[in-house]
Amino acid sequence: MPDQADIMLTVEDAACWFDVSPPWLARVVERRPRRLLKAVDGVSFTVRRGTTFSIVGESGCGKSTLARLVVGLIQPTRGRLSFGRVDEAAGAGAAPRVQMIFQDPYASLNPRWRVADIIAEPIRELGLMRHSVDIEARVAELLGLVGLARNDACRYPHEFSGGQRQRISIARALATQAHFLVCDEPTSALDVSVQAQILNLMRALQAELNLTYLFISHNLAVVRHMSDEIAVMYLGRIVEQAPAEELFAAARHPYTRLLLDTIPDLEAPNRSRAPLAGEVPNPIDPPAGCAFHPRCARAVERCRTETPELRTIAGGRAACHLVEQAA
Repeated sequence: MPDQADIMLTVEDAACWFDVSPPWLARVVERRPRRLLKAVDGVSFTVRRGTTFSIVGESGCGKSTLARLVVGLIQPTRGRLSFGRVDEAAGAGAAPRVQMIFQDPYASLNPRWRVADIIAEPIRELGLMRHSVDIEARVAELLGLVGLARNDACRYPHEFSGGQRQRISIARALATQAHFLVCDEPTSALDVSVQAQILNLMRALQAELNLTYLFISHNLAVVRHMSDEIAVMYLGRIVEQAPAEELFAAARHPYTRLLLDTIPDLEAPNRSRAPLAGEVPNPIDPPAGCAFHPRCARAVERCRTETPELRTIAGGRAACHLVEQAA
């Protein structure tokens, strides 16, 4: 268990439900009950300072909803999210600043603003600097930090490639003097070669500025490159969590194993792999018992009737009846 002073984020039993019911009159006439979409349903974890905690899973599993909960864009239905403290000369004991890097660099930047204004806006809004000369120097410093030129400040977002736009997004996040960055699939909209450049930049910035990342992705190959700890989500819940090296070496949950099978292996391109059957079930009407049992080749009767708890097993955590029995 990490020291409390070493913890940047604690999430306890967080849930986020959305009411997707038909209008009230339609429900009354048709005698239909309310319907709730449980995008996140009872998630708990901690993120250690200066590390990367990654959350992976297929589309629709609740990753992006959880990211928005952490940055405060939406409020939890239940549960608690709390941040650790930072000790700085500017304000000892202050809560860390949290910023988000969005998935699509084409949509997250204002196309009518020059890059200088995009990066300078949070500096002005937070009152970090008052004089235009200081702000201009800070913008130039941030552009250099993410591998762009000082003259790029005068250009508009449409004049940049996708990778360069994501660099601008990172510079904007760092302009707030953020300690904690929530990265919602920050490379999924980029070419593979550009993805590697952005990931290497993020790792270099983390080492230089002691940043903490909550990294959201569906790509396990990307996650392996970035992570210290990994949590695998399925239908709104964490089904497995472990240190990155341990998860890739000995994944326990059947869903995690199937995800790992999707990663290409240059040393064994023709290896036998079990196909991942079906799609994520409808979160409005999830299956009884273990949510993964309709797609699991190892499911037994208990899996169809009893929801497994996320239990600590040999250094990690897993929510699987078969794993629990084998431990």
